[in-house]
Amino acid sequence: MASRPKHVAPRPVPRLYLTTPAIVDPSAFSPRLSAALDAGDVAAVLLRLARADERTLINCAKSLAAPIQSKGAALLLDGHVELVARAGADGAHLSSSAAFAEAVGQLKPDRIAGAGRLVTRHDAMLVAEQGADYVMFGEPDVEGQRPALSAIEERVAWWAEVFEIPCVAYAALPNDIAPLVAAGADFIALGDFLWCEPDKIASTISEACGYLRLSEPTA
Repeated sequence: MASRPKHVAPRPVPRLYLTTPAIVDPSAFSPRLSAALDAGDVAAVLLRLARADERTLINCAKSLAAPIQSKGAALLLDGHVELVARAGADGAHLSSSAAFAEAVGQLKPDRIAGAGRLVTRHDAMLVAEQGADYVMFGEPDVEGQRPALSAIEERVAWWAEVFEIPCVAYAALPNDIAPLVAAGADFIALGDFLWCEPDKIASTISEACGYLRLSEPTA
């Protein structure tokens, strides 16, 4: 997940960032994951792990690492910084500026350290100063709530204008994608809607990729 070049035209086409549900049985989820990875350009997969003992968590992540990384995507764990190396993951996503500050030293410089649930602009700037590889805006909180889409667009546009560190914008619904692309997001995180209908995963990815291309210049 490379940094965005400053003042480059045309703007690079944004890429997809997939967020999984909490995985209990990786073998059951693997076909759905493969369908998504085969259907479009995916930059990263954020793996959410269900509660389990440490060995089970590591084995779960390892079993999904190969199909993700073989497609050139980064495997990120949602938290669980202590398991990243043993699970063969590429990094971790930390939910809050405090969690990021506590964990970044365990990840950098060899692995990706991303930050989300950044409530204020100050929080976002703070994790940037501490070495975040990306920031995410619009991610739901622990109760499933998130800001209005207009507020997320404003935050993404501000970040894209001022900072070089890439910005991931969380799309809770398919209709969120185009506005977040227009606001300047470098990556679009697809919410749980992606996985709701297994038979439609590939078509949902294809539709999302169409929205990403809205950032391409027209003749």
